[in-house]
Amino acid sequence: MWRWVRHAFDPKIERHLLIEEGEEIIDEVRHHWVVYIIPMLESLLGALFFVLFLFSSVWLAWLPLLIALALFAHAIYKALAEYMDRFVITNMRVFRIWGVFSQRLATMPIARILDISVEKPLVGRMTGFGHFVFETAAQEQGMRAIRYVGEPDERDLTIQRVISRSGLRGPRATF
Repeated sequence: MWRWVRHAFDPKIERHLLIEEGEEIIDEVRHHWVVYIIPMLESLLGALFFVLFLFSSVWLAWLPLLIALALFAHAIYKALAEYMDRFVITNMRVFRIWGVFSQRLATMPIARILDISVEKPLVGRMTGFGHFVFETAAQEQGMRAIRYVGEPDERDLTIQRVISRSGLRGPRATF
């Protein structure tokens, strides 16, 4: 059963790669586990309303049941949205795929990345997540902030290595 669920809700990143041009995945970033806390709390609240439904009078039982089902549905949707939100670093670009019912894709070539800021709030420093903010040469861009990135310092170094290896920046040769 879980294998089917994983397959059905996999964002299928490989189909977005430029394989003919030699593009390879360097890192695939899922959201940090902390993003699942709110859906878990909603599920617990839904369970509480379900128990209330079991002990309610017949005339009012529909209300806690309806609230429980709505909370469960919203929690499942939020968890799926977080699970399907992926940030991918390749040797040519970075891109993000997200969306449950309709899928969206934002792409940024490595050459367009001017600066990456890593923001780590206090909770993020304690649990190991941070947020990326990309600065690019474009006025409008489809991907500016990537939130709840696990191990943000290591991921930042990975992007910096890809930029350096591509020859876009780094030590300049003097002739």
